[in-house]
Amino acid sequence: MRLVFFDIECAGVHKTYAKICAFGYVVCDEQFNIIEKEDILINPRGRFELTDRKGEKGITLPYEYSEFKKHPSFPAVYGRIKELLEDKNAYVFGHAVLNDVKYLNLETRRFKLPSFKFRFNDSQLIFMTYKNDFSRQFGLESIAENLGVEFTPHRAADDAYATMRIVEALCKVNNCTFEELLKLYKITSGKIENYNIIRPQAEAFRQYSKQKNIEKERRSRARVKFNNYYLKKRFVKGGKLGGAVFTFTRAIEDDISVSLALVDKIYANGGKYTQQVEACAYFVQTEGDVSGRAKTANSSENIKVLEIADLERLLND
Repeated sequence: MRLVFFDIECAGVHKTYAKICAFGYVVCDEQFNIIEKEDILINPRGRFELTDRKGEKGITLPYEYSEFKKHPSFPAVYGRIKELLEDKNAYVFGHAVLNDVKYLNLETRRFKLPSFKFRFNDSQLIFMTYKNDFSRQFGLESIAENLGVEFTPHRAADDAYATMRIVEALCKVNNCTFEELLKLYKITSGKIENYNIIRPQAEAFRQYSKQKNIEKERRSRARVKFNNYYLKKRFVKGGKLGGAVFTFTRAIEDDISVSLALVDKIYANGGKYTQQVEACAYFVQTEGDVSGRAKTANSSENIKVLEIADLERLLND
């Protein structure tokens, strides 16, 4: 059994094309001994679009861009890539591999080529399962640093190499083979066939997603209840707050066991409530709040920012 690790770089990605310019891969045996490593450079048949319209948020590929025009376009290397990825005696891996598989799909459609058909695994998903942290995406560089893997970012063959070393490191941590690693973390391979793509999955991620959906539904119900509650409140003239307007951060609003009682006290003391941060005089946040509302409030000279304890003192004085 062989292991194939691959990575793709593109000159630009759009909903109808991917303009692949580099296909890097590493082939190794089950003990992670490298058999073959190569960067296949490809003429993207189009200009490089690596930044947004402002020329920002882009990447710089570690290649001379003029070099790509000396190489054949995707149809000329399609057969070689297809043979590599569709090897029945190989496990295929990539990092955030779903993106790369989508790029292959886009290019086969662009050049009217038959769909790829192979199964694939994701080192990012495996690492997230290992860390039991699905709250954010782990980039190849951060994982490599965490595991002590050195490589040149965005050189396709080196990204593939780093992906290999990451899987190897996780096997060593768990003292197991790569097949045992997939079973240990209950990883289901992804698949592409007939231009249809099924993403790789992990049982731990399924459970995480299930809990997130439950929490999202809870917040949604709480938000509706809070909105309906405060909108029915009526301003009380003559209270000590003198019509001062308050806004809570979302986290406080969603905790209706706290927020509804606070709204009652605000209105009982002659205050008002709004969800428009710019219109409030007092903004109530949680400790370490980095929400959009908190950033707006903290950057305004006209808004006094309070913690819940500060608000309670204000209401009880």
